[in-house]
Amino acid sequence: MRHSIDDKDARRLLGGGPVALLTTSWRGNWNVMPLAFYTPLSIDPPLIGVAIHPGRHTHDMVRYSEEFALNIPTQELLHHCQYLGTVTGSELNKFDLTKLPTFRARRVEAPLLEGCVGWIECGIQDAYTVGDHTMYVGKVVAASAEQDAFDNNWLLTDPEEKPLHYLGVNYYATLGERLEARIPAVADIKRDIEAGAAELVDEEESAERKERQAEAKDREERG
Repeated sequence: MRHSIDDKDARRLLGGGPVALLTTSWRGNWNVMPLAFYTPLSIDPPLIGVAIHPGRHTHDMVRYSEEFALNIPTQELLHHCQYLGTVTGSELNKFDLTKLPTFRARRVEAPLLEGCVGWIECGIQDAYTVGDHTMYVGKVVAASAEQDAFDNNWLLTDPEEKPLHYLGVNYYATLGERLEARIPAVADIKRDIEAGAAELVDEEESAERKERQAEAKDREERG
């Protein structure tokens, strides 16, 4: 049975992707916030969009530093992800509070987080006001991943190496199984096209026969 969803909650239908912990650094200060509003924008050059509300402390950290890093956590950081979204870096030092271990990034000043399986370093290329958020367009300057977790895509073989996904509110998940779709061979595609064309011709010929039969019957009835 279908049910209506509030317009503002429609975004949750698109949820389920990996949550990211966005880290920033500005004038010696570090900050981290959980992020669900992000998306790939371009392959060449590699661009990623992150949408941040102007009321967030991270918003101005990104604006002034003109860079950020995305850290893809595992289930190990489940409770940290939720906690980090409920406190503000403008009042508290989140790294002092959580004692999260970090390591140095290759191309940006923002710290990278241990307990993650993927890291993306970005420099800001552009920024746009989109509704009540600012969409920062980041150009990827470096990226890395745990080999046991990612090899061109998420492997999902080790439960402790699976990326943490955000479902909304305080609900999270991990992916259960990787499925591989069959890639059709060129010969199969050609065969399907020919079969489809032949079927279309048969349908057209059948329609023409029926039309001729109907015309013949009409002439017969009229004598």
